[in-house]
Amino acid sequence: QVQLVESGGGLVQPGGSLRLSCAARGSIFSSMGWFRQAPGTQRELVASITRGGRTKYADSAKGRFTISRDNAKMTVYLQMNSLKPEDTAVYHCNVDPPLLKLWGQGTQVTVSS
Repeated sequence: QVQLVESGGGLVQPGGSLRLSCAARGSIFSSMGWFRQAPGTQRELVASITRGGRTKYADSAKGRFTISRDNAKMTVYLQMNSLKPEDTAVYHCNVDPPLLKLWGQGTQVTVSS
């Protein structure tokens, strides 16, 4: 049974950086993504990466966020730089496209001064 565990969130000032990690217990799928959901909004795809390393980003993340993966460690990362208050959300990882059964608790990212 696959389980995805996110970590690395926290409170950061605007302009700051955070690195999120998603550890897969069981196996890691071909394409993995980071998603986020702010209060009152729909969950959105922030970035995704194939097993071979091909990436795609939401327009809001381009130039600021970098997704990467370590297949040997079964871990996917999201490096977030130049954070803005509008990046505040709960961040989740999942396969792309996502599977309902793999949604975990996520990790809270709060960007505030």
